[in-house]
Amino acid sequence: MDPEAVLRVLGNKYNAQILRATHKPKSAQDLSEELDIPIATSYRRIEELQDHDLLALEGQEFSDEGRRTKVYRRKIDEISVTFGNGDCELDLTRRTEAKNNLVDVWSDLRDQA
Repeated sequence: MDPEAVLRVLGNKYNAQILRATHKPKSAQDLSEELDIPIATSYRRIEELQDHDLLALEGQEFSDEGRRTKVYRRKIDEISVTFGNGDCELDLTRRTEAKNNLVDVWSDLRDQA
């Protein structure tokens, strides 16, 4: 993964917000409403984050209207950037499936309370 490309992606408006918000699966429409992002921009940013392996299609869920909707979840938990003598290095902490499952269980428990 090219560190400069990742920094450029993170510097684009809304991308960091989308990564923060996708600790659990969310649709483009959910992100648009939650983050006050135009829906077309939400789709473009999702595609850009997927292209750089920072966001993944998690699956499909039914929307409130009963339509099948794609949902996305971030693939990383942390990004560390180190600047050296003329170079840049990234250290990514990837999310594990176990962590995703724990987040889902925790969210379900909170929703039931």
